[in-house]
Amino acid sequence: MPPKRKLRKIVTPPNFKGYKPYGTTKESIEIIELLYEEYEAIKLADYQFLTHLEASKLMGISRATFARIYEKGRRKIAKALVETLEIKTVFGNVALDKSWYVCLNCAAKFTIPKTIENYNCPMCASNNIESISNLKH
Repeated sequence: MPPKRKLRKIVTPPNFKGYKPYGTTKESIEIIELLYEEYEAIKLADYQFLTHLEASKLMGISRATFARIYEKGRRKIAKALVETLEIKTVFGNVALDKSWYVCLNCAAKFTIPKTIENYNCPMCASNNIESISNLKH
């Protein structure tokens, strides 16, 4: 039996549910599932310009594991771009840095400070919210 996989720490979940190709007549049958940890690795390395070692420390994983996650995420995005496939974000094997919530009405993602008793969406004031951790796909 393989060892239990260590949770990958992410600070902020992606601000999107997915991407669809624009301007193509091809109907996408296959959907690329980009895991939250793959998104986080790409964000840290390519957007925030951290080294693999720095990024791996932030995510609480080894540098080699970070490199594998990063490479897998980049390959998925490359495949989606070249083959005009839809990308969908999926929770994956992560631990969120804070308690994050999503509004089921307007899809806003936010944290709720412990000092606030009213659990409403800050964007649309709906109380139809759920913890992102509960929305594992």
